[in-house]
Amino acid sequence: MEQNLAKVSILVAVYNAEQWLPACLQSLLSQTMTALEVICVDDASTDSSWEILKDFSRQDKRIQLLRLRQNRGQAHARNVALERAEGELICFVDSDDWLAPDALEKAVEVFDSNERVDSVLFDLCYCNSEGEPIRHFDKPASPIMTGHEAFKASLTWAIHGVYMVRAALHKKYPYDESSRTYSDDNTTRLHYLHSREVGWCEGIYFYRQHDASVTHRVDVSRFNYLKANAHMKTMLLKEGAGDDIVALYENERWKNCVGLLMFYYEHQDAFKPDERDEALQIVKETWESIEVEKLYPRNHYKLGYMPLHGHWKAFQLQEKLYFRLRAIKNAIKRW
Repeated sequence: MEQNLAKVSILVAVYNAEQWLPACLQSLLSQTMTALEVICVDDASTDSSWEILKDFSRQDKRIQLLRLRQNRGQAHARNVALERAEGELICFVDSDDWLAPDALEKAVEVFDSNERVDSVLFDLCYCNSEGEPIRHFDKPASPIMTGHEAFKASLTWAIHGVYMVRAALHKKYPYDESSRTYSDDNTTRLHYLHSREVGWCEGIYFYRQHDASVTHRVDVSRFNYLKANAHMKTMLLKEGAGDDIVALYENERWKNCVGLLMFYYEHQDAFKPDERDEALQIVKETWESIEVEKLYPRNHYKLGYMPLHGHWKAFQLQEKLYFRLRAIKNAIKRW
């Protein structure tokens, strides 16, 4: 490929994706926007993914391939691809997902129509494992929001994290590799926070949901989310984010701590003894690190959310009571 030919660079991290990879790659090569490069990084796959990648690269020179000898996780694989990216705009596509034919064109149109837009969300469509559409993510109330507004909305998943971003911003803030899972959310939020404006387009990104996904498994790796949260706070402080942003994030981090403790109690029998110890220790470390003075009253004084710092066992008893009452309430509603 000639240098600087690509308008858009697409990052594709690949790990044991032979079942879905051909459909993913074909959707990228069939885009109505042809000024693109597809940078695929095989993260030490043990199936036929590498052979599939080589077959596609022989068919279309817009595909670039790299192969890692050791599995390092999605964030690292994407960063390897990011280093090679030459496009003005960058997006990722997971190897089990795919794009509508005009998805890139629709996103680029938003950038071209507004020079202040630094990030553009795709229209996210959830699909089942067979690729059948289930539902679309709710559209933002406004097609354009400030970076500050987008950051706040991303904390509660009022907006999603599937988007295109200007290359300069992405290269300044590469993927956070502090955790093998979930830390990519940190990168998304930094991109939104530092965007002048964040837009939305009608280009559809098809997101496949299946049991193999880390976020759908009952697995101790779920608790890495709290580690990723802790690192996000560290990055916000390093960036000199305002007190309002730090406090807002601390409140979300606290709610995630309570939520994952509930997940622990609901699924602890599925964990091995050492996994139970590990999960509970991560929750305890998060509980200890919460800055109570930054919590809003609604996240501080109601049952289930009182930190009770210095009294770990009392806090656990509170949570068990809270979760039990929630279960009774939900049972009554179903009845």
